[in-house]
Amino acid sequence: MKRIMWKTSLHYCETYQEEELRAALSQAIEDLGGFAPYIDPGDRVLLKVNLLLSKGADSAATTHPAFVRELAKLLIEYGAKVVIGDSPGGLFNEEILRRNYRVNGMIQAAEESGASLNYNTGSRTISLPEGKLLKQLTQTAMLGDVDKVISVSKLKTHSMMTFTGAVKNMFGTVPGTKKAEYHFSMPDSDDFADALIDICLAAKPVLAFMDGIIGMEGNGPSGGTPRRINAVLASDNPFALDAVACHIIGLERPAVFTWQHAWQRGLAPDRFEEVEVTGEPVERFLCPDFRMPDHINPELTSDYGVIVQKLSHTLRPKVRFQKDKCIGCQACLRNCPAHAIRMQGKFPKADYHKCIRCYCCQELCPKTAIRIEESLIMKLVNRL
Repeated sequence: MKRIMWKTSLHYCETYQEEELRAALSQAIEDLGGFAPYIDPGDRVLLKVNLLLSKGADSAATTHPAFVRELAKLLIEYGAKVVIGDSPGGLFNEEILRRNYRVNGMIQAAEESGASLNYNTGSRTISLPEGKLLKQLTQTAMLGDVDKVISVSKLKTHSMMTFTGAVKNMFGTVPGTKKAEYHFSMPDSDDFADALIDICLAAKPVLAFMDGIIGMEGNGPSGGTPRRINAVLASDNPFALDAVACHIIGLERPAVFTWQHAWQRGLAPDRFEEVEVTGEPVERFLCPDFRMPDHINPELTSDYGVIVQKLSHTLRPKVRFQKDKCIGCQACLRNCPAHAIRMQGKFPKADYHKCIRCYCCQELCPKTAIRIEESLIMKLVNRL
């Protein structure tokens, strides 16, 4: 097998102010050899951002609009035509997209940069012979409207997959409620990781950028806490980029499902040390106290990865609804792939026999009213 050269650019950036952010992104692009090896002038380029749900930039749940704006400006100056888009969780239609773009600051980012926003909510089915689980998959039709795709992710923890980054960001190329079908048909985190890898390969991102200036720790991808990291990352390989980001927040390969399975398939480095990092030294960004989701112990998963992951299928955490925060909007009910949630009066209630522990309910709750509670046995193990 031909040896893959793992390269990632890493630059320091303290704020989302225009000048500092533009400088960091420009340096990162220069480290990769500029846009020319990946994009031709005149190409229509999709910035596949992480818009997850309608939350403001200060929540750190989505790619910051300033990050998207400055990257779009640089691409347009190069000669590309830029489209900003995503298929967030839940229904995928123009009305919901407009609301999401407005709340997440993407309308302003597009106006200020000269980019356009995707409103094509159609879908298409493609073949993927190289896929491990998905030999055929459904994509958003917006991929057919562009020549090149760039992943523009947010550095965050993830309650189901431990970490979400450049690779998992491409799950947003699956349209709307089709995501729920994939979750339901692949409830096992190992299978779901391979599906995410297949989806990323199908989208074929030519570059990957990550907004790690302010990331999210704790109960991500939407219910966690903003955490300053001051990092701008870029790579021509989303798997290499994720490996560097994971190293920064103290995660090793066995703890991260997508990294572990990509490595098994020869797509990702075994260790962070195999990645050539240009720009700033990674030691400047290390966050050894970065908090994982409440039910995940990164030390256990790093040391005993496979054993703990398999054990966790037996001693799985449960979702708990916090009535003091819940507004009865039923977003959890509408977005549950397993139909394991029903309303009991004003408040939701979960059927744990049906629950597949995908945590879509927590991910898409607008009020962070859902927490994940580990089992008593795992609580005791985590305290050893």
